Amino acid sequence: MPTPAGAYYAVSSSKPDAGRRLVMSLMAGIESPQLDLQVLEKKLEGQAGTDVAELLYNLQKLGYVQAVAKPYAPPGKSLEEVLSPILVQLSSVGKALLADAQGFYIATAGFAHESAEEISALSADLAVLHARHTGLIEKNLGLSSSSWGLIDASGNSQLGLWPLYIGEYRFVLALAGMPLLNQPQFTDLVWLLFRRYGGVVSGV
Repeated sequence: MPTPAGAYYAVSSSKPDAGRRLVMSLMAGIESPQLDLQVLEKKLEGQAGTDVAELLYNLQKLGYVQAVAKPYAPPGKSLEEVLSPILVQLSSVGKALLADAQGFYIATAGFAHESAEEISALSADLAVLHARHTGLIEKNLGLSSSSWGLIDASGNSQLGLWPLYIGEYRFVLALAGMPLLNQPQFTDLVWLLFRRYGGVVSGV
């Protein structure tokens, strides 16, 4: 199954690659699949020259996938029921929201309604700004991240916005305070979003 780092790797970019596709394929079902290289090879059809065993080994070395003794499943309730309880655990101050590409929030925890609306609109504006300056950010500066943040004088995050690319959809995760992404709740969030929005689109 994916680790939190693997879940972030899978959705942090819209650029397809074999590793990202393999990690996403592990979240296509209701629970983590049994390790079967032949099944994984079928999921990577179209990725010519890909050695699935080697790819899986490299992903494990990077800490993007892990072996578990028993199948793991994210919360079984509907996405609408679990989003807010998951989101609140991803922020050090309990304030988080998930917005869509148009700048409307889907779920929020800790933010007042008016603040959630404005942060969501800000996330859409920042996406346009980032796209306009992609050449500078990615080519000239060599920065691959598309996340943005407001930081204090010590470099600590006050508000961060992380794009999440799920299939053809783009979401933004906004977190106040320090982000707490390296935990199972983030994997659950990505998994549930992928099951709702990504499985049919990506074909895995």
